[in-house]
Amino acid sequence: MFSAIASVRSLLLAIFVLMAGSGFMSTLLSLRLERAGQSTIIIGLVATVYFAGLVIGALRSGRIVRRVGHIRAFAAFVALLSASTLGYAQFTDPLLWSSLRLIDGFCLAGVFVCLESWLNERADTVSRGSILAAYMVALYCGQAVGQLLLGATGDQPAVPFQLASMLISLSIIPLCLTRTSAPPPTEAAAFGIGTLFSGAPLGTVGTMTIGLMLGAFYGLAAVQVRRLGLDLPQTAHFMMVVILGGVALQWPLGRLSDRYDRRHVIVVSFAATLCVSLAISLLESPGPWLAVFGAMFGGLSFALYPLCVAHCNDRLLATQRIAASGRLVLLYSIGAARSSAQAAGLPDSSPHDADRVAA
Repeated sequence: MFSAIASVRSLLLAIFVLMAGSGFMSTLLSLRLERAGQSTIIIGLVATVYFAGLVIGALRSGRIVRRVGHIRAFAAFVALLSASTLGYAQFTDPLLWSSLRLIDGFCLAGVFVCLESWLNERADTVSRGSILAAYMVALYCGQAVGQLLLGATGDQPAVPFQLASMLISLSIIPLCLTRTSAPPPTEAAAFGIGTLFSGAPLGTVGTMTIGLMLGAFYGLAAVQVRRLGLDLPQTAHFMMVVILGGVALQWPLGRLSDRYDRRHVIVVSFAATLCVSLAISLLESPGPWLAVFGAMFGGLSFALYPLCVAHCNDRLLATQRIAASGRLVLLYSIGAARSSAQAAGLPDSSPHDADRVAA
């Protein structure tokens, strides 16, 4: 098991460094917009545009990966993401930031398609849950470390964006120097969401449901806890606690899903997430329970995406994995865009005919 994870350590290091640079951007932008006096609708719109970029990237990035290969595609997506991150430091304009968030979403969708299809190609049924859990641990550890950059402003507001761009650029190095063989090029195959659903209905619906949950969380959680009375450092620590909670349960739940029926683990995790979410909604002031329930929410909800992805890939052919990774990112993005828009009081702006556009 550990040898299987060690064989993909360069991919895990790459996603850790990348998320240390990009994982705190949604929190930072929400807080900067709030400080600038922007309304909740504008903040939600900027968050929703990011998920729209994820949708576009999920639809288009697979073609790029197949054409130039995983490593070159990853390098291209990361280079563009690094450049767009520096763009935030130039102007504080919601329209410009919305455009940059669209680019960010596109690039990160490409990164996820590259890495997740690569990991699933390297895994088998008995190790897939553990490998994807290790991937999510690396992702969320990077995201948690990145939250600390929220306080790196001082008297220079551009500093967090500059540090983020540096880290994003450095994430290219592990993949460029890896000795792990990338998946061979494959011909594009017709693979729609309907095909994915027929093979793994729970994983397909579960992926979109996770997007619905986490889209609203990432878009407005920082603003909500600020309004409960947390200051900026406390908000950063709360976000870090939630993410570290997500790290804590990745491995146990992933390992559990390798030993028992993955569907049972998914259903129980969804039920537990619902109970914790209801508990959080009843809180009216900050305190220890906010941190406890936040960590529990992160631990349960963040583990659901790799569980659903693993369940779907258990039922796929190797030639379908790049397309399937794109479709799963697409489903997550549609759910996240919809919930982010609704949380901010915006009209539903997510695509409605996913099967048609993904076919």
